[in-house]
Amino acid sequence: MSKRAVLEVIALDVEDAVAAQAGGADRLELVTDMAADGLTPSTGTVAAIRAAVDIDLRVMLRLADGFAAGDIDRLAELAGELRETAGATQFVLGFLGADGDLDVDAVERVAGALDGCRWTFHRAIDRAADRDALRKRLADFPGLDTYLTAGAADGVDEGLATLIAEAERHGEHGYEQQLLVGGGLRLDHVPTLLEAGIDGFHIGGAARPEGWDGPVSAESVAQWRAVLDAK
Repeated sequence: MSKRAVLEVIALDVEDAVAAQAGGADRLELVTDMAADGLTPSTGTVAAIRAAVDIDLRVMLRLADGFAAGDIDRLAELAGELRETAGATQFVLGFLGADGDLDVDAVERVAGALDGCRWTFHRAIDRAADRDALRKRLADFPGLDTYLTAGAADGVDEGLATLIAEAERHGEHGYEQQLLVGGGLRLDHVPTLLEAGIDGFHIGGAARPEGWDGPVSAESVAQWRAVLDAK
């Protein structure tokens, strides 16, 4: 590939962030409470991480487990607080209705509070009733530049064919954004994904040899970095 693949690592605190940067991460996804698959961290945590590292940060905007938006007013307020008091400039979000369709009102409201900041639509896409319709509906949303996806709700093993098919459509309406692959991602998936032209990779547990109760390992991140840079 002509450009370096993006390696994004989930960070819960400053220790994680420093280790991920040392290992070669390009960007961090900042969350708290992985038991709920990642919720919005405190402004204090975001500010401390911003002061500790100089790589890009994307902050999760999510109040509860699942993909319903919940309190949209609070989400919009949080976005403003994170921007104003913690120095956040990039975000992660994604909301579905009970039927699995895109919650357009929630996305419009929360993304609107970002005022053009870049953001990722997260793995809610893997639970969407129609991911193609979702992508086309979001095609022109300001700031949206990335989809975090495994291609399927059950992970990359099940979604690999979908990821490759979507990579082949890159540049079409609704398919201009970068694919950031995460969710059951393993090192043995990487060669196939790189060959398909995919250049974004997202890891969480894979960077933590001791599991979610332990910190990010710079050595584990460096192993991923080496594999991504080998091609």
